[in-house]
Amino acid sequence: MVEFDTNPPDSIANPDLFGHSEAEGEFLKSYDKGRLPHAWLISGPAGIGKATLAYRIARFILTRGSSTHETAGLFSEDISKNKPNNLSVDISNPICRRIISGGHPDFLCIKRGIDEKIGKERKEITVGETRNIASFLAKTPSEGGWRVITVDSADDLNTNAANAVLKVLEEPSKRSLLILVSNNPAKLLPTIRSRCRRLVLKPLPKETIHHFLMKYNPKIPSKDLDQLLEIADGSIGKALGIINDGGLDTYRELNEILTKLPHVDIPRLHFFGDKLNRDKSGKIIEHTFNIINRWLIHAIKQNAINKISSLDPWFQVWENTQRLFNKTTRLNLDPKLTILNTFNEIKKATTQKGS
Repeated sequence: MVEFDTNPPDSIANPDLFGHSEAEGEFLKSYDKGRLPHAWLISGPAGIGKATLAYRIARFILTRGSSTHETAGLFSEDISKNKPNNLSVDISNPICRRIISGGHPDFLCIKRGIDEKIGKERKEITVGETRNIASFLAKTPSEGGWRVITVDSADDLNTNAANAVLKVLEEPSKRSLLILVSNNPAKLLPTIRSRCRRLVLKPLPKETIHHFLMKYNPKIPSKDLDQLLEIADGSIGKALGIINDGGLDTYRELNEILTKLPHVDIPRLHFFGDKLNRDKSGKIIEHTFNIINRWLIHAIKQNAINKISSLDPWFQVWENTQRLFNKTTRLNLDPKLTILNTFNEIKKATTQKGS
């Protein structure tokens, strides 16, 4: 299994932002003009640096204290002569250290809490967590500057929690900044989206992910590196998950089964299914579903380009597998049975006339 020589920092403590200088520049442009919107929605695929950017903004704003410009309609005409080129702040700054430790009185991070009944992280952000926003904003900034709130991720907000956030957006407090992070903004209330300035981040190029991987593991074998770059799909977070959870081994094992289609090695598939049933963490199952989904999308694209066969059966397989994967994850169904049914569906598509 591939391992990092040193562990990459968590998003809140990460001083580096890879590949999103355009979005960073857009925020700075708004800041430099003294017209800083009170709410921002940072969106894009999972694992590309959205939370890193959100915390980077928080550190930047809070370390500048009372010199930071006001929100739109409340901003100062006096713009700093020393305009920053980026949002980078020395991570060893005492203010940054307090943000990272959760001890800064003007910073609030909203995320899924712990369910005390079962001792595990909740699957959603409840209104209990978002109620903290109102009391937080009711206070005067402790250090004379701004108050910054991050919601990571806004996709996790349940209905009541989302409505609580919407109320904050509808009645913004002076010198407050609300930053929402979202993998899928279409899931958010339209009224939430409409009240936020958007920063849309794109998947990272392979060169950027290569640079990241080399920074933390320069000894990674070239074969592993090439495969990681291929299946990470522009996501540093996905590359990390693949490395930390043995995803490369899962990819290689599953890829050997997929490449032999329409022939299916039934004994090997059963062996692989048994492996999924032993996966208590759910990480191998998650990687398996992602790999199959990626393979199906590639198959559909190839069929479309080469006009090999009708796309209808392939779209039907893709829709069926997505529904089955989601149901398996949500209801904790037998993953082995899911994989056996999935390969049966795929085999039908690969053996259609003209395939």
